[in-house]
Amino acid sequence: MDYIEVTAAIIKKDDKFLIAKRKKGSHLENKWEFPGGKIELNETAEDCLKRELTEEFGVETEIEDFFEMNEFNYGDKKIRLLCYKVKYISGQFQLNAHDEIKWVSIDEFNKYDFAEADIPIIKKLIREIY
Repeated sequence: MDYIEVTAAIIKKDDKFLIAKRKKGSHLENKWEFPGGKIELNETAEDCLKRELTEEFGVETEIEDFFEMNEFNYGDKKIRLLCYKVKYISGQFQLNAHDEIKWVSIDEFNKYDFAEADIPIIKKLIREIY
């Protein structure tokens, strides 16, 4: 089974991070994640992430630095998660692909049930901040 390459965004505003709850009925429903999506054919990770954030939330962003890569086997699929720091530029956040979004501080991450592939990203964020 090959890895599916997906992207994730770390968007920080006023010392809080954007997290999104996966839709009921989707793979990993009700799990929290850093938003992003699957890289399409002939698309760079950065282009994918910018597109996904526009589609999922209706916002404009700027992709900044690469942050972390993590591979995870969910049993039915294996993903390679490419995570980037992203700057929010403009637009009103809409829920086009998630049930909920929240802005949370790093101390609040442990209150949410995250998708397993996102957990190493959280651990690295915590290490960098503390």
